[in-house]
Order: sequence, then C-alpha cells, then structure tokens
Amino acid sequence: MNIIVLQHIRIEDPGYIKDLMLADGFNLTTIELDEGEKIPSDLSKFDGMFCMGGPMDTFMEQEHPWLIDEKKRIKEFVIDLKKPYLGFCLGCQLLGEVVGGKVVKSNPAEIGIMDINFTKEKNKDILFSKFPEQIKSLQWHSFEVQGIDSNKDITLLASSPVTKYQIFKYQDHAYGIQFHIEIKDTTVNEWGCVPEYKKALEDQLGDGALDKFDKAAKNNMRDMNNYSKILHENFKKILI
Repeated sequence: MNIIVLQHIRIEDPGYIKDLMLADGFNLTTIELDEGEKIPSDLSKFDGMFCMGGPMDTFMEQEHPWLIDEKKRIKEFVIDLKKPYLGFCLGCQLLGEVVGGKVVKSNPAEIGIMDINFTKEKNKDILFSKFPEQIKSLQWHSFEVQGIDSNKDITLLASSPVTKYQIFKYQDHAYGIQFHIEIKDTTVNEWGCVPEYKKALEDQLGDGALDKFDKAAKNNMRDMNNYSKILHENFKKILI
C-alpha cells in the first residue's frame, strides 16, 4: 500500500500507527510541508492519505502559504478521487474546511487526557465499530470544526463535552479525528518542546503541567496503542 503523509512539523508524525504501517510493509511518502516540500502532482498513485497535526491554524495562510495548496490537494484526494483519508487534529480541521465547515476557537481549549464519547453511528462504522462507547485520549487543541451539521455527507461519530466533532466522516472514506490516539511514550515530552504547544499547555493547566500530562499519557498508553491497532487494521480494509 502506498500512503502519503502530510506533516506540518517533523515531530508530529503518525506515531504508533506509523510503526504498524511500516511493520505491514506499507510504502510511506512523507511530505514535510513546513520545510517547503511539495505535494506530488499525481495523487492517484496513493492508496490513502494521512494528514497530521501542527502548531499552526487553518486560517494562517499568510504566514504559511503552503496551506492554500494543501487544502486544494486534500479536496482533490477526498472529494474528486474519493480516496481514504485520516486527519488528526489540524488534519481533522483541514478536512472540515474542505467539506464546507469552518474552524473556530474552542471554548475552552481541550488539553489533557479526556473522555471521548461515541455516537450510536459508531456501531455501523468500518473503522470504529469495535471501539468501546467511551475512550480516553490525548487532546491538545484550541480550535475545532463546526458548521457541518447540515451536510448530508457528514456522519458524526464521537464528541466530547466541549467539542461536538471529535470524530466525523465524509461519506465512507474520509475521517477527521480531533484528538490523538497515535501517540507513543515519547510524544508528550517531544511536543512540549514546541513553543506554541508549551504555551497552550501552561495557559490551560499551569506551570509544571508537562510532567503531569506526560504521566497521565503514559498511564493510558496501553489503551491508546490498542485503539491505534484497531484503527490501523480497519483502515486497511478501506484501502483495498
């Protein structure tokens, strides 16, 4: 399987799911957009697309002009080619914009290990039907997708008390996931070195929050790794 991975900062890759894909012999093409790498002109050769998180926001096209082309290429892949897509955090928000939604500031920001509650639609979904009704996962976002309620191609799969669209899908092949289950043991400390992430964390949780956050993530790591395994195995089904 040939997978294209759109990254917005080098340390934010598909994490544990990347390890699973490599172990299965997937061919990964990583595009580091923030470093000036360009998305290939022919997207038809890829079986699936991963779009990861990042410290920038979807509206920052002046500061990060590559966002303009990225949105066009996601639209081509998802809407025109109708190919499988998984977007995490910023990647979720980019999908939300592409399918006609808007990205707005969360009130409050969600940062920490928090509950995700699935809707009944989960039970019919290829990727998430085997997930429990509620999971805990890592949240680290200040913006969220809204304005897609009337889109008949959108299915809401999971919410949190703050964010309605924690997981949504477009038709049956493109998924936005606002949280992070792809993380590994090293993730929180690595992300804590990013100034924008560190500031958001301390603004929300106070000084010394990083160590507490890291411990909480590690306490839930086995479950999150298991969810990543389920997601990976089921994503393979829609790649065929």
